[in-house]
Amino acid sequence: MHAAAPPPQPFFLDTGAAARFCLYHAPLGACRGAWLFLHPFAEEMNKARRMVALQARALAQRGFAVLQIDLHGCGDSAGDFADATWESWLDDVACGAAWLRERSGHPAALWGMRLGALLALDHIRQGNAPAALLLWQPVLNGSQALTQFLRLKVASQMLTEGGDSGGTAALRQALAAGQPLEIAGYTLAPALALALDQLDASKLPPPACPIHWFELVADAARPMPPAAARVAEAWRQQGANVRTQAIAGPQFWATQEIAECPALLDATLAALTGTVHAA
Repeated sequence: MHAAAPPPQPFFLDTGAAARFCLYHAPLGACRGAWLFLHPFAEEMNKARRMVALQARALAQRGFAVLQIDLHGCGDSAGDFADATWESWLDDVACGAAWLRERSGHPAALWGMRLGALLALDHIRQGNAPAALLLWQPVLNGSQALTQFLRLKVASQMLTEGGDSGGTAALRQALAAGQPLEIAGYTLAPALALALDQLDASKLPPPACPIHWFELVADAARPMPPAAARVAEAWRQQGANVRTQAIAGPQFWATQEIAECPALLDATLAALTGTVHAA
């Protein structure tokens, strides 16, 4: 019978208004690297929990330390979603990475999913250098992501009020005027919306670390989505070490029921265990 990694350890990083809920997956045996997971936005975070837990456990089983952190106002961390700012989330990334390095003895690599990937890229843009970068279906344009989120509000308004309520343009005007919006159970603050609107991965410098980039597609014959392929190729042209892979599977962060994609778990584990990122 094979030995198992220790069960994940829940704890709060810091206290009071700064308390961030974390799950630490200690590595089995000698630690070969450390990964800090940055979760998706709003309800996508909850839909992705199972897949993230499965991947974190698999990495711990192979000797990696993994830290999951609930960002400010998200999950079980202190604060309300309405209080969250992009700057506070960037601070959380820095705090989580520092804690993980101290605990594991290895510089933190960043594992970002969806909007968490864009958060990782912005963290790197500010002069931080992770050991490596793992991207799961990264959001590449914050403005487009904001528009998609606002469409949930538009759909809700059409069901409850009927007719045309002005669409996402009217909602953007409300945000610009300083009005928070209730969308699918989340209160979106104008400051966070403004920050999202200004984020574009294609305009960020490519990370200087090894990059493992995974995109889920409808079937195995399909290539990387065009927008993702363009950014990855632009990074390569600038000398970045980018490995991309399209995986056939469900978009588990957006399905009605909790879904799994074993192929993504296997491909990620194979990619990360193939190269040990030295301190």
